[in-house]
Amino acid sequence: MEETLKKTIQMHPDDNVVVAISDIPAQTAFGVADVASLCGIPAGHKIAIRPLNLGDPILKYGQIIGFASEPILPGEHVHTHNVKMEDFDRVYAFGEDAKRTDMVPVGDRATFKGIVRKNGQVGTRNYIGIIATVSCSASVAKWIAEAFDKAVMGPYPNVDGVVALVHGAGCTAGFNNESFDLLQKTIAGYARNPNFAEVLLVGLGCEGNHLDCLMANTGLQKGANLRTLDIQLAGGTAATVAKGISIVKEMVERSNQVQRKEVSAENLMVGLECGGSDAYSGITANPVLGAAVDILVQHGGTAILSETPEIYGAEQLLTRRAESRLVGEQLLDRIHWWESHTAQFGGSINNNPSPGNKAGGLTTILEKSLGAAAKGGGTNLKAVYGYGETVSAGGLVFMDTPGYDPASVAGMIAGGANLICFTTGRGTVIGFKPSPTIKMASNSALYQRMKNDMDMNCGGILEGVESIQTMGKRLFHLILKTASGEATRSEAQGFGDNEFVPWQFGPMM
Repeated sequence: MEETLKKTIQMHPDDNVVVAISDIPAQTAFGVADVASLCGIPAGHKIAIRPLNLGDPILKYGQIIGFASEPILPGEHVHTHNVKMEDFDRVYAFGEDAKRTDMVPVGDRATFKGIVRKNGQVGTRNYIGIIATVSCSASVAKWIAEAFDKAVMGPYPNVDGVVALVHGAGCTAGFNNESFDLLQKTIAGYARNPNFAEVLLVGLGCEGNHLDCLMANTGLQKGANLRTLDIQLAGGTAATVAKGISIVKEMVERSNQVQRKEVSAENLMVGLECGGSDAYSGITANPVLGAAVDILVQHGGTAILSETPEIYGAEQLLTRRAESRLVGEQLLDRIHWWESHTAQFGGSINNNPSPGNKAGGLTTILEKSLGAAAKGGGTNLKAVYGYGETVSAGGLVFMDTPGYDPASVAGMIAGGANLICFTTGRGTVIGFKPSPTIKMASNSALYQRMKNDMDMNCGGILEGVESIQTMGKRLFHLILKTASGEATRSEAQGFGDNEFVPWQFGPMM
């Protein structure tokens, strides 16, 4: 990465564009010999540093992010008005860049104060969960949880809270289809997440996703840590709420007995997410997270890279690091599924940055993907998982999720993620109970505006006062402190009750 007089940054020597670090007025030299801006360039946006003919590839990160839709002069603003998407061949080179990870010896690995469950899993939080099986039981689940406010929970300091997780599905999605299976898998995955001490499932009684069906299809077993309530069998709304409150009170009293213990960082499973991105996300926050992931993997932990539509155009970087050809091909299979899936609805996978992404300087999905993939660091890709599947492999893995942040994170938590790291360049305000969410700002202006929402400022990299590796180490230590119980900004503000969004698609009948 080469900085140019602090006005622009060039990500790779082969790039024919640079990124403005701050607003650049027209007719301003910005550090590239004999080149001046031909118009005003907003911060985060791209400037051509070489002449480009119609159809020439636009290079950033040393990779193709699009093609010139018209001739572009050095100094011109490069964005949606003069960049187009086209198909081009990618070289997947399965496993070519895979290398041995230098693991930290077991006895020297970092530790955190976790909550060891009876089945050996380790949580970073100690919640009671009330999960609705269907939208019809959502209000009842919420009313049960509302009975356990801060005043009631005061005598139970070892319980992080009682949270109701509700959704808008569960009945008319039909049976034995992929969407129905995903809902059941997600609910069961949450019920098994080690950040929940105990869980109460609340159903209506006549829904497609009724309790007996859910339990039979997912292998969930009733017991002291997993209870169920059926509104129609329990006597209706008021009776169910009363019974639910009684059950949860017992759960809270039991769960308050747990104590945190010093455990190895190999018990950490961190979900990686970026939302509300800008052009700096791939330069600062995402690479910092990638550096922390490399450290986490060396200490035996697991990191889950996700958002399949947002690694499109960067998948060739991941296949080169695949542990085996099979892993690389599994990743490509998910890419091809998404191409087919979006086509069914008249859409396309190849150009989906949001309006906020584009306002922040991201022009194409290829550009966003190349920056987003940096969250995964540089270690080998060990495995590829379907949405909400239980993650069992250590190291860097990939989970097939949509790019929509709440749905993507729901899949990772269902897969076992006990902590989330979330990068943003625009300022997404969000959190995901039961897993604490560390928020990382890509630039200092955002951090200063939204200090109460951001846990870390990565803008010092742009300003030349911080390095990616130094900040990666700092983030790893913040992960350990957060896993030990230190509250994140989103937790302090109470986020996480409304962000449970299982991935749903297909017909509603």
